[in-house]
Amino acid sequence: MKEIAFINSNINRWKKFEKDIDSKLDKNPDEIAALYIQITDDLSYCRTFYPESNTLSYLNQLASKAHLNIYKNKKENKNKLKIFWKYEFPLILYTHKKFIYISLIIFLISALIGSLSAANDNTFVRLILGDQYVDMTIDNIQKGDPMAVYKQAIQTDMFLAITFNNIKVSFMAFIMGIFIAFGTVYILLYNGIMLGSFQYFFYDYGLLKHSVLTIWIHGTLEIFAIIMAGAAGLILGSSILFPNTYSRLQSFKFGVKTGIKIIIGIIPLFIVAGFLEGFVTRYTEAPNFLRAGIIIASLIFIVWYFFIYPNKLYKIKA
Repeated sequence: MKEIAFINSNINRWKKFEKDIDSKLDKNPDEIAALYIQITDDLSYCRTFYPESNTLSYLNQLASKAHLNIYKNKKENKNKLKIFWKYEFPLILYTHKKFIYISLIIFLISALIGSLSAANDNTFVRLILGDQYVDMTIDNIQKGDPMAVYKQAIQTDMFLAITFNNIKVSFMAFIMGIFIAFGTVYILLYNGIMLGSFQYFFYDYGLLKHSVLTIWIHGTLEIFAIIMAGAAGLILGSSILFPNTYSRLQSFKFGVKTGIKIIIGIIPLFIVAGFLEGFVTRYTEAPNFLRAGIIIASLIFIVWYFFIYPNKLYKIKA
């Protein structure tokens, strides 16, 4: 992109931001945080492609003013975290929403494949889940406690182990994107097929409702976080395959940076999911309305924060 085209496409937003910064009226720093993030992105782009231009000097000055305005009289680290989850992360979600949808579609299709495969091949569940797990679960079903597996470990140990494992899986889904996204797609396919066959297994034993009300207490956040990690991996792979106006190396760096921010953004989901699995899921005798309420609340949060809020925020700050 030529510099003049870059300037013309962004100048109105820069001028509006500059006017807000220079205004003598008191401004809530959070109100300009989203635009500040966009300015720093523009600055990074300008530094790469127009390193000797006056535009770079202008954006540097504008970003410095914004930084002082946002962080003055506040504890910087605390405010950074607030800005990240309130503005930066949601705007990343909006900008890269197509990758979230692609990751979600891949996962859902693979879950369907897992269900259909289990329905048409009675050995498929054992192939995916392993004989030991299947035999243990059948034994628990016969004893009248199908979800006994969630009651065996010490709660704190279970919480820590599950959270660590889930974060590790998310990093793997992201890092595997370096193989032009094929590694990420494989992880999404594997986890989706495993989930589909797992749910069919309980359906086959007439326990679908019981399994849903138990597993999805923690699984709602956990599975969505894996899908988000898949989106991060797809972004990384896309940055290598489709650098657009950037050099391939520069595009790769942006892909890594964006993917890491997404992984950081979903870590709280894994922590909450791990807590629920370690401390709450085991109470299978809890009233159905209570268990369903946790699942519905998790779904509402996901839809609002990851889809509705980013759209609203972008429209407000555009």
